[in-house]
Amino acid sequence: MIKFQNVAKIYPKDKLILEAISFEIKEKEFVSLAGKSGVGKTTLLKLLLAQEKPTQGRVFFRNTDIHRIKKRLLPKFRRNFGIVFQDYKLFLQKTVYENIAYALEVTGKADSEIEKNVFQVLEIVNMADRAFHFPQELSGGEKQRTAIARALINRPEVIIADEPTGNLDPYHTWDIVRLLLKIHELGATVILATHNKEIINFLQKRVITLEDKKLIRDEQEGRFIL
Repeated sequence: MIKFQNVAKIYPKDKLILEAISFEIKEKEFVSLAGKSGVGKTTLLKLLLAQEKPTQGRVFFRNTDIHRIKKRLLPKFRRNFGIVFQDYKLFLQKTVYENIAYALEVTGKADSEIEKNVFQVLEIVNMADRAFHFPQELSGGEKQRTAIARALINRPEVIIADEPTGNLDPYHTWDIVRLLLKIHELGATVILATHNKEIINFLQKRVITLEDKKLIRDEQEGRFIL
């Protein structure tokens, strides 16, 4: 489904971020990208989303070379992915409902379809009773569940969660981890980037570990080992 083939990324002034990265992710896998802050996890995800181009190598999604997709077609391509960020990226002047609905409004969906779909994903993340609250009225965990609902709204094949628990206390951290497992059980491919050792060891899923700009370990039912 997803394939990185000998990928390297060098930023201006010869700053090497990733070196000779190769791996594949199968459909409906749950994969953790492990490593300390700054090892290139976010850069790797940006390459997958065609937000960055590799200096060397190729990245494929369903046998399509991502970086040969025409610029005008990239928004459609990116709908294959739902993105969850550490800092939520919610619109502060929009309610929970409006934050999620906006992702459908920009694709031209009818109001009746938007309402139906928004409440479906709100039920999945257990936020239906908070639909008309604003972000500043929510806890950190509720904000992240809203962000996850927004990531689900276009029914993407892949959910990418980039340090989704980084701003959360332990209680809400495990709430989000359980929600990601639920989404995986519903059929999505999940890619979780995290440096949280406890989460990775709890999941007992596949772990791809980055260190010193390289992929140093790729294990099924892996653990956080650095």
